[in-house]
Amino acid sequence: MKSDQNNLSRPFHAAGARGVLACDGVSLQALAKQYGTPLYVYSGTQIVERLRLFQSAFAGREHLVCYAVKANSSLAILKLLAENGAGFDIVSGGELARVLAAAPEAAGRVVFSGVGKTAEEIDAALDAKILEFNVESESELALLASRAKKRGVKARFALRVNPDVFADTHPYISTGLREHKFGIDIRQAAAIYRAAAKNKWLEPHGISVHIGSQIRSADPFGAAIRRVSKLAAQLRSEGVSLCVIDAGGGLGIDYHAGGDASDPAAKVAEYAAAIEKALDGFEGRLLIEPGRFIVAQAGALVTRVLNVKKNGKKTFVITDAAMNDLIRPALYQAYHEIVPVKPRAGRTRVVDVVGPVCETGDFFARDREMKPVEAGDLLALLDAGAYGMAQSSNYNSRMRPAEVLVEGKKYRLVRRREEMRDLLATEMV
Repeated sequence: MKSDQNNLSRPFHAAGARGVLACDGVSLQALAKQYGTPLYVYSGTQIVERLRLFQSAFAGREHLVCYAVKANSSLAILKLLAENGAGFDIVSGGELARVLAAAPEAAGRVVFSGVGKTAEEIDAALDAKILEFNVESESELALLASRAKKRGVKARFALRVNPDVFADTHPYISTGLREHKFGIDIRQAAAIYRAAAKNKWLEPHGISVHIGSQIRSADPFGAAIRRVSKLAAQLRSEGVSLCVIDAGGGLGIDYHAGGDASDPAAKVAEYAAAIEKALDGFEGRLLIEPGRFIVAQAGALVTRVLNVKKNGKKTFVITDAAMNDLIRPALYQAYHEIVPVKPRAGRTRVVDVVGPVCETGDFFARDREMKPVEAGDLLALLDAGAYGMAQSSNYNSRMRPAEVLVEGKKYRLVRRREEMRDLLATEMV
C-alpha cells in the first residue's frame, strides 16, 4: 500500500511515528473512537480529484461527467460532486429524490437509466426537467410518450442500444450482450428513432450504451462507441440528428495493491483516447457515467476485531462488520485489501476474516496472509467506497454503519449510525 498522502490510487496511508492508518490527514483510530465501528470513511479530496481526471481528459470537447449514483448515494458525496460540476446517472425514482435533495440545481444534469421505470418515476423526472431518459425498450418509449403528453411537455430521450460487445468482467455486472436484459438491439434502433421522430411528445436527443462494470481494458469501450458512432452517422444521413452520445460507465479499478491501475490518471487517459478515436467525427456532446472509479478507492470500512478463534487448522478473525455492511465478497467473491489500523509486530499468518452474521457466506477474506491481530484491534477494508454502503442491509436486524467524510484535516459525520428505533419505525403489530 502506498504511503504518499497525495496518491490518487488510495488516500489511506500510515501516518505518524507509530504508523497508524489515516485517511488524508485524519487518524482512523481517532474516527473509530469518536463514531464507533463498523464505520465507513471517505476521502472527499480523492473523490473530487477522480472527477477532475475525467473532466480534464475530455476537456477538448463538450462533455458531462454523470456520476453513477448507484455506486454510492450518500447525500454529502452527491452534493460535493455537484459543486464540482458533475451530472448524475440515476436508475430509480429514489436516486432522483436523493439528487434533488442534495443538489436541486443539478436536475438538468441528470440522465435516467434502467430497464424498469414506472409511470410515477417518469412523471417525477419530467417534472424535475432532467436532461434525458435512457430508454431500454419500445414499450418504455411508448410509456414515456404517454406521460409526456399528459403533462404537455416534450421528453428528451436516448435509446440505450445493446452493441453485443463482450467485456471481460464478472458475469453479474456484464451488460453488453444480446442475452442480457439491458438495452435495445442496435440493429433495430434506427427504425425506432425514425418512428419516434414523428411523435410530437418525444425528442430524439442521443444514443446511450453501457456494456458493464469493473472493465479494466479500454478496448471494449472503443468497440462499443464505434458501433454507436456509426449508428449516429446513419441517423444523421436520414434526417434524425442527435445531440448526445452517452458512453456509459464501467471503467474498473485495481482492488489489489500495486496493480496496473495504480496510476489512475493513465487509466483515464487510455479510456478517453479509446472513446475519442471511436467517436470518429461526432461533434455533439459526450456523456460518461463513471461511478466505481470515482468513489471506490476513496472509501474504507473500518471494523473492530471481536475475537480470534482457532477451529482445527483454521484461524478466524471475527469482526463487528458483516456481510450486511459490505456484501461484495459474499456476492461476487470480490477481493478487498484488509490492513490493520495500528500494525503489530510479528510474523504473518493465514486467516479467514469473517463477520458475526449467521451465514457461512459471511466473510471478507479466506486464507488471507495477515500480520497478527488481537481482539479490540481495528482493521480497514480498503476500496469500499463503491457498492459498500449502497448495498448494505439490515439482515439479522443489524444497524447499518455511520459514514464520515474527510477533506484534508477536516472531517464530519454525514450519516449517523442507525438505531433500533429506525428499524422498527415502519412496522406495525
